[in-house]
Amino acid sequence: MRGMIRRGLRLELIAGLGIALGMPALAFAGQNAQGISTQTALQEETHDQGGHTQANLTVTVTGEDGLAATGAVVVSDQGRPMAGAALNKQGQATLVLDLLPGDHSFTAAYLGDAAHRASISDSVGSDSAGAQAQTSTTPDFQISVAPATLSLGLGQSGTVITSITPVNSSALTAPMFITLSCSGLPDQSSCTFNPENVEILPNATAAVTSSVVFTTQLQEGSIARPGSNGVALAILLPGALGLGGLAWSVRRRPWLQRLSLLALVALVTLLGTTACSPQYNFYNHGPPINPSTPPGTYTVNVTAQSSNGVTATTHSTTLAFTVQ
Repeated sequence: MRGMIRRGLRLELIAGLGIALGMPALAFAGQNAQGISTQTALQEETHDQGGHTQANLTVTVTGEDGLAATGAVVVSDQGRPMAGAALNKQGQATLVLDLLPGDHSFTAAYLGDAAHRASISDSVGSDSAGAQAQTSTTPDFQISVAPATLSLGLGQSGTVITSITPVNSSALTAPMFITLSCSGLPDQSSCTFNPENVEILPNATAAVTSSVVFTTQLQEGSIARPGSNGVALAILLPGALGLGGLAWSVRRRPWLQRLSLLALVALVTLLGTTACSPQYNFYNHGPPINPSTPPGTYTVNVTAQSSNGVTATTHSTTLAFTVQ
């Protein structure tokens, strides 16, 4: 009887010890399932740039574990999304915004990733004199994108709207034409604007828009071309045997030297014109393999440029582009 009681106590002790040791692992798993909390901080600095006000914004995202977060952030001005960017290895992103005249209040939102929760910063600029963009009498414009982030799988397409807001368009004596472009795309991806050129009319106040389609690429394998090697062998094998026979007979018949030389030149020419030709490569090896767009989060620059024939005006914003 005492032995049975002792065995029971041992079993209970072992079970309790197992539960105690397993609790930290369960707590860690639960934390990962819910995601690690993050903190987003935003710093702002404004300065004059060629007669208009420009804001340099630095976003820093850190996890509750003290490690830098990854993914994308979006900066908004008075609740309106203005630009997006990818965080670097230090969990930071720098954005540059051209500001319209008036007051501005910025916030930065972190969208989260597989291991981190989303978070939003405190607003900056609302009580700062530097956040009041100066007024200019020169015709100008501001560019923004919506949404400020885009996530695509391989072989997919997505659309973002680019808005061009007129500034002091009453000073225009003729329409202002603006050309749109993008840069910083990952390999094997593209962007297409529709339209690529927009127009601001004198006295216009409403923003003009252009849709930009981003496209990623999925790897495609080559197409096999069976049967072509047999045709090549049917031509090259008799030719090689013929050259061998000519070479064996050269010593006995000197007049065959010239004939063998001509045959050798003809064979080399045939090999060069077939093996190096695009048609030969296509039928024997198929079309080239198109690699996939590398996965990751990228900061894409969307630029708008206008010129009056003397000076060019350029403004840009950024988009956080994620390839899954």
